Amino acid sequence: MSAATPTVLRQLSPATTARLLGTWHAGGPAYVALADALRAAVLSGTLAPHTRLPSERELAATLRVSRTTTSGAYARLRELGFAVSRVGSGTVTTLPQRAVGPGPGRPAGGDAPVADDALRGATPAGVRSGVGHLDLWQATPPAPPELHEAFARALEGLPAYLDSGGYEPYGLAPLREAIAARYRERGVPTTADEILVTTGAQQAISLLAHTHLHPGDRAVVESPTYFHAMEAMRDAGGRVVGVPTGPLDVDLLASTVRRSRPRLVYLVPDFQNPTGFVMSESQRAAVREIADRYGVTVVGDETLVELGLSGEWADGATPPAFAGDGASPHVVSVGSASKAFWGGLRVGWVRAHPQVIAHLARARQSADIATAVLEQLAVTELLGRRAEVMAGRRHLLRERRDLLVHKLQESLPWDVPTPPGGLFCWVDLGLPVAQAFAAAAAAEGALVAAGPIFSPDSAGATSRVRLTFTRSPAELTEAVPRLVRAWGRVAGRQRSAGSARHGTT
Repeated sequence: MSAATPTVLRQLSPATTARLLGTWHAGGPAYVALADALRAAVLSGTLAPHTRLPSERELAATLRVSRTTTSGAYARLRELGFAVSRVGSGTVTTLPQRAVGPGPGRPAGGDAPVADDALRGATPAGVRSGVGHLDLWQATPPAPPELHEAFARALEGLPAYLDSGGYEPYGLAPLREAIAARYRERGVPTTADEILVTTGAQQAISLLAHTHLHPGDRAVVESPTYFHAMEAMRDAGGRVVGVPTGPLDVDLLASTVRRSRPRLVYLVPDFQNPTGFVMSESQRAAVREIADRYGVTVVGDETLVELGLSGEWADGATPPAFAGDGASPHVVSVGSASKAFWGGLRVGWVRAHPQVIAHLARARQSADIATAVLEQLAVTELLGRRAEVMAGRRHLLRERRDLLVHKLQESLPWDVPTPPGGLFCWVDLGLPVAQAFAAAAAAEGALVAAGPIFSPDSAGATSRVRLTFTRSPAELTEAVPRLVRAWGRVAGRQRSAGSARHGTT
């Protein structure tokens, strides 16, 4: 028991906990499996620290297990440092002072001590990759070598802005023009008036959600899709409706828009997150026609568009621009420097009709007013050297993708396709045990994203996991044996459970 319970940010209901966990038990001691599933949720970021868990009795009733199971699971979480309990406060999730997982020379499931500052990193739930856990969850490559020089040149240009107040709600003029120029290169007539610079693409998505959705309004997304986009829509009060993708069925999309009358449609046309599919030119045209026919705002998230790795996208070519000729007032594009250049560059943008841009600029005033000047100047420099920088980025990512895919294909009986671009593999386990596998992987010291979190109802993609290949070759190589051990545990439980059902041994 901790001497002090952290301030509680929110309380999780039993039903929400059950949806978050999904199929968490694939055999073995139930209390261990439940604790592993909750721990994996904390590590991955799907269950925030300082969240009050349901009572042992309530969760036991919802999951249809004994109270001994939930009591044992909570005790294990406390022992591992992922929860604290205090009379009157219940059980609250927290971050451990020690990252749990096997390290060099340590057995699976052992504790690997880490310095306190290692728990303050930027990976999900604050556990830094390479210390205790190997992170195949977060899709952020390392910074390119050109980044330092870009900031040095940005510092040289900074004095020109020091006489001003530093607030540019629409973004710095040179950056807006550089972004507009990139759209023109891709065949979309664009002026700086059609560009809003944001603090990352996530803010752009959140702004669009909060300006277009009111409580109860529907938003249509692909299923599966980028889960933080769905969170933004739900935070705005939207009801998220999914349309199957991989690839996208535009006829079904049109039917869904006609029936549900959404205020917003969100799509990832390029190296889709998480499936990796690329929307064809004809599909993009059909989507724009749907937007204009029904007067619905359709957002194309193009944050991955520069990350083509093979096939027709191998040599720097990019998929067709989502906006087409840029004329539709209902089509909005979102971009970002974070995926192309570096996650620490919190600079994104929106390309839309000038009236939409003005509306978004007014709406952002309650959030952060404007994006940091120095980062905008650095991104302007990087866009000026885009072809050079991205050639190196693609080479690095291609090597890491090929390494991970090869090792997975030779080590595990999964369907591991080679994505044509992007930052992740969408792996089919062959069994509906994604959440159980993610929990087992966390116990082995590897973070993976279970497929159901990408589904609007948290019930789809139960046989899928998303694995990023942005980590170093050494980390990717070390991660695969951990995944093999985790799979052995989960698949072994499935075989044992199947034998028990059929009365065999």
